[in-house]
Amino acid sequence: MINYNLLDNSAKQDLKKSIIDCAASIGGKNRFFHLLEYIRRENPHPLTSKNSSFNFDYGIVKWGKVIYKDKVLLLKAVAGNLDNSKNLVPKKGDKKYKPTMNFLRTVGPIVFEFRPKNKKDGEGFTLKAFDVIDEDTSHLNAMFDVVFFLPINISKRIFKGPLRKEDS
Repeated sequence: MINYNLLDNSAKQDLKKSIIDCAASIGGKNRFFHLLEYIRRENPHPLTSKNSSFNFDYGIVKWGKVIYKDKVLLLKAVAGNLDNSKNLVPKKGDKKYKPTMNFLRTVGPIVFEFRPKNKKDGEGFTLKAFDVIDEDTSHLNAMFDVVFFLPINISKRIFKGPLRKEDS
């Protein structure tokens, strides 16, 4: 999970820009935070939807493959135990290597499409769960963490950006 206090100023600015861009693409800040609140409120987690989609008041989220509950629990664990800069791929020979690689191969290629109901609100945006750097390096996508797992109060802090002028 993103530890906002440990991010450097450029990372804070990049993440803020990403959130602002995503929010603008689905109708603005209020609709974006409404989406986040919907995801946090739903039980079971919306990612476990059998038809690989879920609707919220202002739009729809779709993806190409069913994600089972055990994979969502793994995603939550990954998001909770890592920041977005840590490598998810263990070293070859590690006993967690094979299950981790299977998990990354299963969830990694899935593209999540966020679309507003009204086309006038924007084009929407897409996300992947992981940023694959090379075959030995993969990181949790920061925006995926923000949308699906990060507490809303931290997401709002990121949206506001650094508090002090000298931080920017």
